[in-house]
Amino acid sequence: MEEKRNSFSGSIGFVLAAAGSAVGLGNIWRFPYLAAKDGGGIFLLVYLILALTFGFTLLVSEIAIGRKTKQSALTAYGKLNSKFKWVGVLACIVPFMILPYYCIIGGWVLKYFVAFATGAGNAAAQDGYFTGFITDYFQPIIFDVIFLAAVAFIIYLGVNKGIESISKVLMPVLLVFVVAISIFSLTIHGTDGRTGIEGLKVYVIPSFAGKSAKDIFIVIIDAMGQLFYSISVAMGIMIAYGSYFKDDGNLMKSINQIEFFDTLVAFLAGVMIIPAVYVFIGEQGMENSGPGLMFIALPKVFSEMGFIGNIIGAVFFFMVLLAALTSAMSVLEAVVASLIDAFGWSRKKATIIESVLALVIGIIICLGYNLLYFELKLPNGSTAQILDIMDYLSNNIFMPLVAISTCVLIGWIIKPKTIIDEATKNGEKFGRKSLYIAMVKFVAPVLLFVLLLGSLGIIK
Repeated sequence: MEEKRNSFSGSIGFVLAAAGSAVGLGNIWRFPYLAAKDGGGIFLLVYLILALTFGFTLLVSEIAIGRKTKQSALTAYGKLNSKFKWVGVLACIVPFMILPYYCIIGGWVLKYFVAFATGAGNAAAQDGYFTGFITDYFQPIIFDVIFLAAVAFIIYLGVNKGIESISKVLMPVLLVFVVAISIFSLTIHGTDGRTGIEGLKVYVIPSFAGKSAKDIFIVIIDAMGQLFYSISVAMGIMIAYGSYFKDDGNLMKSINQIEFFDTLVAFLAGVMIIPAVYVFIGEQGMENSGPGLMFIALPKVFSEMGFIGNIIGAVFFFMVLLAALTSAMSVLEAVVASLIDAFGWSRKKATIIESVLALVIGIIICLGYNLLYFELKLPNGSTAQILDIMDYLSNNIFMPLVAISTCVLIGWIIKPKTIIDEATKNGEKFGRKSLYIAMVKFVAPVLLFVLLLGSLGIIK
C-alpha cells in the first residue's frame, strides 16, 4: 500500500499528461473519418460548439471531483455520496473494457509504422493488406504484446517517473509532428488538379446544402460521441489525474489549456489527413472511407507519393503511435489507481494484474477476427465482432450512463457550487459559470440521454 499519494510536480506536468490522454486515437483516427463522413465543416462547427459547452462541463466536473476527493473513480463517487458508489464501479469498468482493444489498435499502428519505416509502404497500401494482418493468428497478438508491455512499464514507474516524465517528452514531439504533417498536407497537388488547399476548404467550410434535419441530428450525435474519445471523460481518467493535481494549482487555467490543446490537435488531425485524402481519392472517396481511413485509405495516399511516401508514412504512423501510447497510459492508470485506492494494492501488483488481464482479453479479441469469428447485429444497426461489441458497450452505453449519473450527482445532489468552489478555491475565476450550471443541470443530461437512445437504436 502506498504511504503517500502521488501527485504531479506542477501544472505543466498535469496539463501535458491530461492532454496526452485526450490526444489519442480518438483525435487522430476517429475525428478525421467522422469529419469526412459528416460533411467536414458542419461536423467541425458542431464539434467546436459542443467542446466549449458540453465537453467543458464534463472536463471541469471530473477533474474537480478527483482533486476534491483525492480518490480515483472507483472510490471518488462514493466519497461524494454513498448512494452513488455504483457510478464509480461503472466508471472503472469502462477503462477496464477499453484497455485491451485500445492496445490492439495501438499494435495495428505499430505494425504500419514498421511497414513504412522498413520501406514496405507499397505493400501496406495493397488491397487486402489490413484484412490479412488482423485475420492472421499471430501477428496482431505479437504487436499487441509489444504495445501493452510499453504502456505497462510506464505506469509501473509511477505518476512522476512514468506518466509525467514521458508526457513532458512525448507531447511536445507529438505537436511538432502534427504541425509539420499538417503543413505538408496543404502543399500536396494531385495529377488531376486537386490541391490540399481545396481539401482544407472541404474540411473547414460548412455546407448545409442537401442536409436534412435528420442529417444534422446524426452529425450532433457523432460529435457528442467523439467528445468522449477526445477529452477522456466518463472513463475515470480525468478523475484519477485530478486526484494527482496539487491543491495549490490553478485548476481552471489548466483545464482551459487542456481544452485548447485537445481541440487544436483534433482540428489539426483533420488538416493532416483530409486534404491529402481529398487530393488522391476525391471528396466522394473520402466520405466513404469510414473507420478504414487511417489503415486502408491513407496508406494508398502515401504510396501515391512515390519514394517520399514511405518517409511521410513512417513519420505519420510514428506520430500516431505516440498519441496512442499517451492515451493508453491514461486508460491503464485509471484502472490501476482505482485498484490502489479501493484495495490498498501496491502500484506494482495493480499494474501487473491489470496488464495480464488486458493481455488475456486482448488475445481473445484478436482471435475474434479468425478462430472465434462471428457477426452480431448491434442495436445501432452496425455489424460487430468481439472488438466492436466491447467498443459499443463501453463507449455507447456505459460512458453515457456514467456521464448522465455524474451530471445528476453534481447538478441535483451535491449541487454545482461544490464543483465551482473546488475549482476556484485558490481565487481563480470560473469562466462560463452560468453556462456550466445550466449545462450540468439541464442541457448535458438531456443531450446524453438522447445519445444513449440513439446508441440503443430507439432514435434513428
